[in-house]
Amino acid sequence: MRTPLVRLQVDDAPGEVWLKLESLQPIGSFKLRGAGNALLAADPEALADGVVTTSAGNMAQGVAWMARELGVPATAVVPDHAPETKTAAIERLGGRVVRVPWGEWWAAMEAGRAEGIDGLFVHPVRDEPVMAGNGTIGLELVEQLDGIDAVLIPWGGGGLTTGIASALAARSPDTRVFVCEPQTGAPVTAALANGGVPTPIDYTPSFVDGAGSGALLPDMWERARPLVAGSFAVSLEEAAAAVRLLLERARLVAEGAAALSVAAALSGEVEGERLVCIVSGGNIDAARLREILAGRVPD
Repeated sequence: MRTPLVRLQVDDAPGEVWLKLESLQPIGSFKLRGAGNALLAADPEALADGVVTTSAGNMAQGVAWMARELGVPATAVVPDHAPETKTAAIERLGGRVVRVPWGEWWAAMEAGRAEGIDGLFVHPVRDEPVMAGNGTIGLELVEQLDGIDAVLIPWGGGGLTTGIASALAARSPDTRVFVCEPQTGAPVTAALANGGVPTPIDYTPSFVDGAGSGALLPDMWERARPLVAGSFAVSLEEAAAAVRLLLERARLVAEGAAALSVAAALSGEVEGERLVCIVSGGNIDAARLREILAGRVPD
């Protein structure tokens, strides 16, 4: 669906902060755009054995949704820290969930295949139809608001950033794009500090499960690097505070990754008077949300 773009009404915000509410997609995440485009563009014969993806939860929901629409089976390989709210949604949509250790899951992300599972593999970030589907967000933004100085985007694997930034480069070239990551796994920030060269970093899983990792996918970084103006590494405390603010001030439920862009925008460190935050999803465990509303950072 074409999602709303709304102004965040916060008195002490640095300039105008706007929210692109991908959390209002039918699966609660932008991932439906890329999954839908990938499956609809696929040869029907390639779907005969079903579809497979690797995902922390949101892409798997998008793939499961579209697979159900097309009447084919879907399997999702998820990391062992994937939240129950997301895995339950995958199964509710008819998908099969296969949990694996994070290292094995990341290896499948890098390889672009899931060993021992049949079906068309849809990569959550690398596939061009997936990136093109994500890019429709950028096309909508330039139709919804003039004079956007900067767009802030959570970085998981780079597919969302590459899609949106490519569209903006074509339609609104003066708009800058910034990546937002959790401090517990900020490979883009590390690469930019290293002259743009990727460097291994420590990664600690957190409630910000849809963003952050210990490394960059080299081909995705090659695509995104020319399109990115900079990055922000957001602390877990700042991310939790942004989740709480969105619920209390705007009555919006956002997952940890989606709050990264809002935290960065409200920090005052982004130059520009008109900032757009991509609120990428709203799929957060109720237990984690309770912790955040109580003023704590979830384990």
